[in-house]
Amino acid sequence: MNIAAAVNENFANYSNYLIRSAMFVYALAFLAHLAEWVFGSRSKVATQSAALAAARSAAAPAATATVKVKVATSAGTTTLERPKVITRASASDRGIADGPGAAGGDEKGDLYGRIAVSFTVLAWLLHLGGVVFRAASVQRAPWGNMYEFSTTFGMVAVGAYLVLLALKKNVRWIGLFLTTTVLLDLGLALSVLYTSSDQLVPALHSYWLWIHVSCAIISGAVFYLAAVGTMLYLVRDRYETALVNETPQNAKWADIMSRLPAAASLDKFAYRMNALVFPLWTFTIIAGAIWAQAAWGRYWGWDPKETWSFITWVAYACYLHARATAGWKGRKAAYLAMIAFACFLFNYYGVNIFVTGKHSYAGV
Repeated sequence: MNIAAAVNENFANYSNYLIRSAMFVYALAFLAHLAEWVFGSRSKVATQSAALAAARSAAAPAATATVKVKVATSAGTTTLERPKVITRASASDRGIADGPGAAGGDEKGDLYGRIAVSFTVLAWLLHLGGVVFRAASVQRAPWGNMYEFSTTFGMVAVGAYLVLLALKKNVRWIGLFLTTTVLLDLGLALSVLYTSSDQLVPALHSYWLWIHVSCAIISGAVFYLAAVGTMLYLVRDRYETALVNETPQNAKWADIMSRLPAAASLDKFAYRMNALVFPLWTFTIIAGAIWAQAAWGRYWGWDPKETWSFITWVAYACYLHARATAGWKGRKAAYLAMIAFACFLFNYYGVNIFVTGKHSYAGV
């Protein structure tokens, strides 16, 4: 028999203070990232033109190149010449190099970027402290309702980003979008989804709460990072297509685009993130089924949460399969990835708020 522990109100208040403090520092990180993008040295159009010229020379032969064809006639052999067919580089083989960083790699932009990362680390530590004190206030896993799930989700997403930076991966371009999203996430959690520290219903008093929900949070955080990469891939790919087709570009837009990795790199990043975490999402669904058997006496009952978890799994499976199919690489596969992430978001916000089921016991 589980005996509910008393709520430690002091720890609960500490958690709230730390979460609000984390929001303030995340806002500073956001401003620093914004300064990195705005005040960093502006890329020159000539840089992109040179990259494009190199891509063309590698992807297609010169227009003056010829093919000699010998034709036998009654008067002898006549040599005819015809131009070779010139083909443009494909979206996945343009040879356009990655941007050197969010602000073009200059000294001033790099300084703002380092300040932004430092603020992000400090905010993450405060954020982590808020989640830990929330857990300590009720002596259980700190993800028993939508407020706790949201705060923990944001903390894990930022943690994953910092791990990639620690591994020397060129992902600082995520920082501006990540801090913006985390600020929105925490703002929504505190203003709309907030729930006071309290004990959970008996069905949630299980070690599967630690296993199943933690896996769902980690999966969602990595899916989010992949979704950012996918959205930027779609934008950058359109920009590169315009470059290849010699479509006139706005100088400011070209400057921003040149600070991002190439479309091929963004596509590869998104694919690797999704492929990396997909097995964990599969385990999340299996663990949920095992927990459902222990709590409700059946493994699967097509509860709305179960149904949309499975729909999300199918959507990501289709995306990964599409990536292995030649006709569905590139933008088509990216659209599938965005649909899959939209299913994940609806599974969390839509199902929890608007649909009633067995997973509605914790409220918001």
